[in-house]
Amino acid sequence: MVPLKRVLVTGADGFIGSHLVEHLVRAGWEVRAFVLSNSFTSWGWLDACSPDVRGDFEVLAGDIRDAHAVSEAARSCDAILHLAALIGIPYSYSSPASYIETNVSGTLNILQAGLDKEVRRVVHTSTSEVYGSAQFVPITESHPQVGQSPYAASKIGADQLALSFHRSFGAPVSILRPFNTYGPRQSARAIIPTVISQLLDDARSLRIGSLTPTRDFSFVSDTVRGFVAALTARGIEGEVINLGSGFEVSVRGLVDLIADEMGVAPHIEHPEERIRPRTSEVERLLSDNSRAQEALNWRPEFEGLEGLRQGLRRTIEWFSDPANLQRYKSTIYNT
Repeated sequence: MVPLKRVLVTGADGFIGSHLVEHLVRAGWEVRAFVLSNSFTSWGWLDACSPDVRGDFEVLAGDIRDAHAVSEAARSCDAILHLAALIGIPYSYSSPASYIETNVSGTLNILQAGLDKEVRRVVHTSTSEVYGSAQFVPITESHPQVGQSPYAASKIGADQLALSFHRSFGAPVSILRPFNTYGPRQSARAIIPTVISQLLDDARSLRIGSLTPTRDFSFVSDTVRGFVAALTARGIEGEVINLGSGFEVSVRGLVDLIADEMGVAPHIEHPEERIRPRTSEVERLLSDNSRAQEALNWRPEFEGLEGLRQGLRRTIEWFSDPANLQRYKSTIYNT
C-alpha cells in the first residue's frame, strides 16, 4: 500500500491542533492546516508555533460549516485529522444551535469530503464527555453515552454520524476519544489553565466551580501521539478508541497539586455562574486505555500522580512566561 503523505488537520489553530501540526511537520508529513477564517487574519496558536516548523506547513482559512470550503481543503489529501469543534460546556447552554452547526454539520462536511476526495484515513475527535458521569470505571469504549450538556449531545451526534458513514459507505473513519487533555496553549475555559492563570495574577484567591468531580487528565503530547499513531494503525476503521491516562483526581486534589507546585495557599470561592446545573455536571471520568495500547501501540508517557505533576510543572512554566500569560484574562469568566 502506498504510504500516507499529506494530511489535513482541522482545528489546527486550536490548543491540541497546533501541537499536532508541529509534531506532524517534525515527523516529515506534508500538513495542510485548516483554520477558522476571521477578519484579524489570525491563525490562532499557529501564529505562535515553534520557529523550527514555521513556514513548513500550508495554512488554509475557512469554516468547517461550509461544505465547499471543507471539500477544497480535503483536495489531494491522503488523511484527515478532524479536531475542529466548539468545546466549551457553559457556552453550549446559551448557544446550543452553534454546537449543532459546528460539531454535527461540520463533521458531516468532513465525512462527505472524505468520501468525495477518496481520502484513505479520517480520524474524528470525540470527547469523554459523551459518557456522562461514569456508570462503571474504568470507562471502556462500550460505556453508555449520555448527553448531560448540549455540547456532549452534539459530540454524540457527530460520533454517530462518523460511524454511520463507515457502516453505510465503507468510509475509512476511526474515532479517538480523548479524556481531559491539558498543557500549554489550552483555553482558560478548562480547569487547569483557569486555576494557573488566576493564581499567577493573584495567589491569594481562586474562583472556580465544584470541587468534587473527578477527571482523567492527559498531557497534550500524549494526546498528540495518539492521533499520529491513529494515522497509520491497521484495522481500526469503524472503531472508537479512548485516549486517557488511566489516573483519576478530583478537582479539589488538582487544585491542591497546582497550588503546591506554585507554592501558594489560595482562598477558594465558588461564584454561582461557575457552578453547572446539578444534573448536567459530569461527576466522574476515568478511562480504560487498553484498546489504545492494543490498536495503536500507545500508552501515556505522563502516567499516574508523578506524570500529572510533571505535566503540571511544564504547564505552569509556560503560563509563567509573561508573553503567554498576557493572552489570558483571568478576571473574566470565559464561557
